[in-house]
Amino acid sequence: MDTRPLPLSLRQFTAPEDVSPELRNALVDCWIEVTNAGGAAGFPFPPIDAHLAGPAVDPLVAGLGPRSSRLLVASIDDELVGWLNVRRDDVRLVAHWGTLHHVQTRTGLRGRGIGAALVRRVREIARDEMGLEQLRLAARGGVGLETFYGRLGWREVGRWPGALRLAPGDDRDEVLMVLAPL
Repeated sequence: MDTRPLPLSLRQFTAPEDVSPELRNALVDCWIEVTNAGGAAGFPFPPIDAHLAGPAVDPLVAGLGPRSSRLLVASIDDELVGWLNVRRDDVRLVAHWGTLHHVQTRTGLRGRGIGAALVRRVREIARDEMGLEQLRLAARGGVGLETFYGRLGWREVGRWPGALRLAPGDDRDEVLMVLAPL
């Protein structure tokens, strides 16, 4: 595997109008690629296509706002190679924490630090720009995500045993993780 550093650019989007049709399509394409390669990115039953991924991207983009939801995109030479979404609920009781969603990296570039760069940067954005005190996520067990996030400072705080049924006889835990303090 090539381990040379990548010329990675990270850019965040905080408003729907800032997401161009080309970027929207790149998000859809990445989501399709990741899901169809077996990634745990929100669609548990591949294969998917743009008819499924597009309607999932559109409300995510429509919900962007500086206080409530940010999209973080990783690019190399202006080509999307990964992305994630961080959201907070504005209900005062829980507005001090946010949730990480849809951490994705193009399959041909996995293991090159793109996902880690996205997660490190979103930690700074959540703390310094959104004023959050902690981040949470739920990950599919059995695919090594606990190890990936653990290396980045996240800790497992619980599991829903057998919560995800991918196929008969293939039940996976939903792993609950937290990053605090930011």
